[in-house]
Formats: sequence, C-alpha cells, structure tokens
Amino acid sequence: MATIKDSVHDHIEVEGVAEALLDTEPVQRLRHIKQLGTVQLVYPSANHTRFEHSLGVYHLADRALDHLGIGGVQGERIRAAALLHDVGHGPYSHNVEEVTHRHTGKYHDDVGELLAQGEVGETLRDHDLDPERIAGLVAGEGQYGQLVSGELDVDRMDYLVRDAHHTGVPYGTIDHERLIRELTFVDGELVLAEGNVQTAESLLLARALMNPTVYQHHVARISKAMLRRGAERLLDQPDISAQQLRRMDDHDLLAALRATPETSEVARRLFTRDLYKRAVWAELEAVPEDVVDADVETLRDLERAVAERTGLAHEEVVLDVPERPSMTESTSRVMVSGEMRQLGKQSPLVSALRTAQKQQWRLGVYVPESETDRAGRAAVEALGLDLDGALVSDVRPGVTATLDEFTD
Repeated sequence: MATIKDSVHDHIEVEGVAEALLDTEPVQRLRHIKQLGTVQLVYPSANHTRFEHSLGVYHLADRALDHLGIGGVQGERIRAAALLHDVGHGPYSHNVEEVTHRHTGKYHDDVGELLAQGEVGETLRDHDLDPERIAGLVAGEGQYGQLVSGELDVDRMDYLVRDAHHTGVPYGTIDHERLIRELTFVDGELVLAEGNVQTAESLLLARALMNPTVYQHHVARISKAMLRRGAERLLDQPDISAQQLRRMDDHDLLAALRATPETSEVARRLFTRDLYKRAVWAELEAVPEDVVDADVETLRDLERAVAERTGLAHEEVVLDVPERPSMTESTSRVMVSGEMRQLGKQSPLVSALRTAQKQQWRLGVYVPESETDRAGRAAVEALGLDLDGALVSDVRPGVTATLDEFTD
C-alpha cells in the first residue's frame, strides 16, 4: 500500500490495482497537465495537475464504495476507473479538446484503445481486470459508471473542492463527506437519499459560482481561445497529427508552438502573458442565433470579415462563442417522500441559477490591445450584433459594450 499526502484530502492510501497503475507512463503523464489549463494566468496558484485530481477521485471513489458496500472485483474495477478517468486528456486539459475532437472524433473519456495497450493494459490484465470494462466505467456506462462519470460523480466532488483550494476562491466549497454518505442506488440510478435536496443544491450552487469566477473568467477564456487557435494552426502543418497532439503534455505543446514559425507568436504571447484584449463582450440577447449556433468554418469566416474591415491579419482576430447555457447537474436525482425526483423539478433554486447562467453568457472578440476600438466596431457590424445605445469603452481599456451595461 502507498500512502500519499494530498493538499485536499490529507493522506490518501492507494492499494491493489490502483497502486500498480500509479507508476505507469499514462498516469505519470498527468503530472504534466494542469487541471485548469490557462486559468493559472488569472490565479497564479492554480498549478495543480490532473495527477493530483485523479488521486482525489480515486480516494472519494474508495470512500463511496465502502459506504455502498461494493467490494471484490467490482470494487477494483471502479477504483481503477477512478484513477484512470483522466488519462485520455490532452495538453492543457479541456482547452484544446475541441480541436483534437474535430480531427479524431474522440473526447478525453474515449480511452478504450489507451487502456487496452501498453503498461496500463498489462497491469489491468495482471489483476484479472478487463480493460474494455474499465473504459466503459470511465465513459459512465452502466449502473456503476455513474460513480465515475455522472451528475453525482466523485470526479465533480473532487475538482470543485480542489479548484477552489488552489485558486483561493471560496465558492467551490462543498460537503463531499456528506454527499458520499448519502449516495444510494434506487432502481439502478445513483441518487441522494431522503432529506438531501439541499445537499444536491450545494453541489449545483458551487458549480454555478465557480463558473464565472474561475472556469469562464474572461482572461481564462481569452488565453484558452488563443491556445486553441495556435493548436489549429499547428495541425495545419504536416509534421504533427491530431493523435500526436492529443497525447502531448503541456510542455510538449508549448514547445511545438514555439518551434513552428506559424505559431511562435501565439506561444510567445501565452508564455509572457501578453494576451489579446476584449474588443467585444456581448450578451446572449445581442447575438443573432445563427452566430450563437455557427459551426467552426462559419466562425472563421466571420473572423476574416472582422480582420478585413480593420486591416488586421486573420490570426489577430479571435471570435469566442461559448455553447448555449446548460446545467446538466440539474438532472441529479434525489429521494423526496419516498419518490425519486430530478433536482431541477424539485428545487426552485435551479430556475434562478439557469437565469443567472444565461445572463452571464458572453460572446467575445479578442484582438491586440491597440486595435480593440476599431475591431470592436467592425465586429458589431460584421456579426450583426444588436446593441442598443451608444457604444462606449469600459473603464478597462477597449471593451466595447452598451451604455446600459454600465448604468445598471
């Protein structure tokens, strides 16, 4: 048994197949992938890695299995899946996953091939575990997959607490010990036992508060969008495939960006935190639906249109359109009066959080700082944004928005 000191859960005891998996290369690679990607450029202490998080998920899964009375081979499968759930992540975590998915059709939880091969596959088979079944658990398949990847999973419980701890913000605090104690299965569904509506709401509220403060902070979004554009241009070159990029760590990707003439400037800007600035920061109601739902090629055409209107190079304009607001956590199930109910239908808080999420949505247009004013006005025209009132600049230089936004 290995005992590891953790900044969040204190001492984590790792044994069985999980201990054997610890020193395999795919697991050790996670030491070199930051949990929050470019969020470090906002919160300097957010240096924690996918390796730490994976240990935390393993620990919470182990606690949940003890509570639920799941042991034997099934318990070992779940512990292995918990430790391995992030081995499919590419560099900078989710930051470039959208780019590699367009080329490979795979997300980070598509790990069947990775688990079946090399050290990991050998280790699993040495412990009489089928890699295919472990991959299914990582993907959230079956009753027990809900523990690893679902609305009440131990993954979410760990990353909220861990991200809050390392960024220093107070919003991700949840009572994960109570959450684990109150987990139960009803008709094959993972639910929170009777009397835990507020417990489920706390998980939802923590995620909702962390979203604008950490995960969608405008500097994190700008740097992520720049990194994605750099990764796209890197894949336009003949030397690096999407599959190779998907298996890089953070250092590998930054080195590749630096070494490629077409991407060296974005590498310099990310390394020195010389980031683009917001030229437009528009609310959902101001953006035409065809822009909100546009595919990648359409968005690139719109970037070119803004660039042409301002005399900028195409790569100097970044259009960042988030997905429509969604709240999957609201489908968490809780027992109320002996009946299994979705949290979204039971809690009035969910409706308020959905409204807040919609109001926090922003489309961003990012350009070099000296060009924010011209590019902002050009973007309003090119994108057909419906901004009422005179365009003004925020007290932060060059942020184009409406007058109403600053008089509320």
